[in-house]
Amino acid sequence: MGLLVDSKEGGGGGSGKQGSWGGLNSLIRRKQVDSVHVKSGGQQLAKELTIPHLVAIGVGSTIGAGVYILVGTVAREHSGPALAISFLIAGIAAALSAFCYAELASRCPSAGSAYHYTYICIGEGVAWLVGWALILEYTIGGSAVARGISPNLALLFGGEDSLPAFIARQYIPALDMVVDPCAAILVFIVTGLLCVGIKESTVAQGIVTIANVCAMIFVIVAGTYLGFKTGWAGYELPTGYFPFGVNGMLAGSATVFFAYIGFDTVASAAEEVKNPQRDLPLGIGAALSICCALYMLVSIVIVGLVPYHAMDPDTPISTAFASHGMQWAAYVITAGAVTALCSTLMGSILPQPRILMAMARDGLLPSFFSDINKRTQVPVKSTIATGIGAAVLAFFMDVSQLAGMVSVGTLLAFTMVAICVLILRYVPPDEVPLPSSLQESIDSVSSWQGRNSHEISEEDPKAHVGSSKESTKPLLDKVDILVELPLIEKQLPFVNYTISEDNRRKIAGWTIMFTCVGVLLLTYSASDLGLPGFLRYTLCGAGGILLLLGLVVLTFIDQDEARHNFGHTGGFICPFVPLLPIVCILINVYLLINLGADTWARVTIWLLVGVVIYVFYGRTHSSLEDAIYVPAAHADEIFRSSENYVS
Repeated sequence: MGLLVDSKEGGGGGSGKQGSWGGLNSLIRRKQVDSVHVKSGGQQLAKELTIPHLVAIGVGSTIGAGVYILVGTVAREHSGPALAISFLIAGIAAALSAFCYAELASRCPSAGSAYHYTYICIGEGVAWLVGWALILEYTIGGSAVARGISPNLALLFGGEDSLPAFIARQYIPALDMVVDPCAAILVFIVTGLLCVGIKESTVAQGIVTIANVCAMIFVIVAGTYLGFKTGWAGYELPTGYFPFGVNGMLAGSATVFFAYIGFDTVASAAEEVKNPQRDLPLGIGAALSICCALYMLVSIVIVGLVPYHAMDPDTPISTAFASHGMQWAAYVITAGAVTALCSTLMGSILPQPRILMAMARDGLLPSFFSDINKRTQVPVKSTIATGIGAAVLAFFMDVSQLAGMVSVGTLLAFTMVAICVLILRYVPPDEVPLPSSLQESIDSVSSWQGRNSHEISEEDPKAHVGSSKESTKPLLDKVDILVELPLIEKQLPFVNYTISEDNRRKIAGWTIMFTCVGVLLLTYSASDLGLPGFLRYTLCGAGGILLLLGLVVLTFIDQDEARHNFGHTGGFICPFVPLLPIVCILINVYLLINLGADTWARVTIWLLVGVVIYVFYGRTHSSLEDAIYVPAAHADEIFRSSENYVS
């Protein structure tokens, strides 16, 4: 009875023979959770961050200038005076993903965020796509934010054309494009700040975030004063609190949901947190709570000052104050928008170098990106590469039309994180990859285990755990038990069915897969109004049935005991599993499908480029290419054996 589970010959997860499945098996090979035995070449990021730093990163990355526009657009078109409820529902939906992130971040506190979790729980192929999508998200997101700073900055200097000529936008007829030097300069400044050190850059982001929050508090306090002074005209309307109905309010929630995107940036800095098991969940939760509270309070005030149908869709807050004789407030609000954009720019550029570094550590990208500066202990080369890419895009392109592509990366990451929580709870990886350099130790432990198994089988053949008799157990084992009823003296036999561990894992694995298929069918059929009625309702019913059955099965089967020892223990535990992750998957997939055909066409091109890079580089350079998979229970024993050989 050997320990060897798999090696390079099997492609990282197959039968041990190279064949037609060899290439596909590389897609499902999974890496080990970082442990005391797993080091990244001795290069580690500086552990400098505490809860205040994480809150600054989370709030700064989440609250952008969009909130100063969203309140007008969503109130006019969807929610009306019920805008605050739309923000609340969207905040609750975002909190579902935050719960999932909090558990995985505390269990697996390494750089890479959703890419890292997906690689551990699902496999290399999906992890590559998630990491590749996140690279797109942060690059375009950072560029779009940088392009939005110069118009707002110009307003502080007196108007659209008030910036100095060397940083003002210029139209180049030969290229038929508008270049933005200010955007590129700001990206380079943020990049330089991030290269100095994580603590220094986080402190700077905290200062800018405080300025942004102060501007929002000004809106809340001054707006409340005006509201009580003028009688809250926005709430005294004949159309009532829900002029567009509950459906309009829910549509508003789907729109403002994207205002909460950004808290996942906290998870990307997990490797740099001093006490990740405690600080990461608190940092994510506090950041999301602060953002939700500020959004709701601003919404309550603004829709009360001006009737929703009279709001300016472009500058709703400034116009609301100007209508009450406070034109000067526009400067405070514009300053808040500028600081919000600067803080969001830092939050957009911060995660990408760490994702590049994590992918390079795993061999999927060149090792250039994994180098960590010895003095600052940050991935300087990855940060500079990220800054150059974002600056070039911000200088030459108006990427606002590509903004939908940002949402694809975020929602895909949210979906995969929720699926990872289900896998962690029900079918956590029971095999770990070890480097081929430990082959001698693996053989030694394997032969020792084989001798013990042989001795046991000679003493008692029934005790041999690898016997064919046990391996052919039925799916359900019939067990007769006696239940004693308190008021009845005699005992009645009842039959209880228990599921063996191997079969429980199989049932759980297939159930998770069919649940995801059900979510996809349900959301697609519910969103695509162009489908024929019969086909649409059939797909919707089939998806709903699969989703409901998946929820029922996962609720009634036991979670895996190995979940208690998976990764770093003692951190946050996501509540209401499996209901919460499944609802999270449902919400995110629905939003993904409704992003639009143009967005998906652009994202598909980017993902296809990523597939080509993975096939011709990442797959063959992966650190798991020569890995040997062994049962997780024997990993520590093998490491101890290897240490004995060295000594």
